[in-house]
Amino acid sequence: MKRVSFENRRGMTLIEVMVGLVIMGFLVSAVLSFLRQQEMAYGFGTGKMNSLQNHRFAAEILERNLRTTGTGVAAGQPFLVYADSTTIAFNADFATNDTADVFAIYRDPTALNTEVGSLTRARRFILPQTTFAYPDSTFWDGGATSPAETIIFYFAPDGATARTDDFILYRQVNDLAPEVVARNLLRDAQRPFFRYQEVIVSDTTVPAANWIPSQALPLRHTAAVHMAPSDTGSVARIDRIRAVEVSLRATDGRTGELSQEGSMRRLIHMPNAGQMQLRTCGDPPLFNSAVSIGQVAGDTRIEVTWDASVDEGSGEQDVVRYAIFRRIGGIADWGEPFFSIPAGKANYIYSDAAVTVGETYQYAVTAQDCTPSMSGLRVSSQLTVSP
Repeated sequence: MKRVSFENRRGMTLIEVMVGLVIMGFLVSAVLSFLRQQEMAYGFGTGKMNSLQNHRFAAEILERNLRTTGTGVAAGQPFLVYADSTTIAFNADFATNDTADVFAIYRDPTALNTEVGSLTRARRFILPQTTFAYPDSTFWDGGATSPAETIIFYFAPDGATARTDDFILYRQVNDLAPEVVARNLLRDAQRPFFRYQEVIVSDTTVPAANWIPSQALPLRHTAAVHMAPSDTGSVARIDRIRAVEVSLRATDGRTGELSQEGSMRRLIHMPNAGQMQLRTCGDPPLFNSAVSIGQVAGDTRIEVTWDASVDEGSGEQDVVRYAIFRRIGGIADWGEPFFSIPAGKANYIYSDAAVTVGETYQYAVTAQDCTPSMSGLRVSSQLTVSP
């Protein structure tokens, strides 16, 4: 058997070993750098997604609730209770545990009775982050208290984090304990958390939406009963609010360079605000007023005037708005109403500026109740616009 000798085989020199180690070091460093970049990209994407989900969830909860403002409120119960830059309180029949309450937005058989109906005067409490106590009255719907509960959203500083500028969004129903909606929220750099839009209705101009200046806040429904004689003028300014703008930034909860932020700004309309929704409505409204039209002196605008329906201040008291129709020239069909005005005045004036010189116009007005049912059309004479 031949003997194999290893005596003449060469090994690696020290220089070759050092070169190999250097090359391997470069390779390991490149791999680790790549993995580190992948980890940072993943963390960046995760942070962005977390902040996006955070402010999107807060916005969706706010919109889902605020759009129900005024639904199912009883006679005399305000739709909006309190409004400032960090807190808003409103009434709505948002949830019920009663199968017979078909007007509620949601039905939850497990809901407590204390969270699915209005507060009574005996349960009057201070709204969170305010000095305002509510309610001053007990609101009745037939033989029971109103099914519309008080819902409060408010932003409060978060003392449980290392940051000093972050907030928690809370939701509270009636006088019960608040629940956390979202954390890690920051103020928008240019806007407050809540900003309000009011509708101004005058007898001579088209209704206009204006922003309420921050120095006018907070607004409180200080009148014990909504639409009472005392609920007028500056006291009733809160009743003119029809939309809320929500502005905020959200983080992923981390601090420093790793923190990721997202911003959100959303205008939320309250379509039921100011519309008292009666549980039952009877016959179509009685509306016998003459509808008069005339051209404004020195102007091309046409003013349309009429008096309130019999069933607005007396009778069934169920008129909620007036619909205005307009047709041009000899057109026979009135079509759909082109404007509506909420009820609540002794007499009405609508000023139509969207007219053309030389055209002939005719107007009609109908009263609408909460069914909704409409009265017959009350038709004006014709008028040709002169220069």
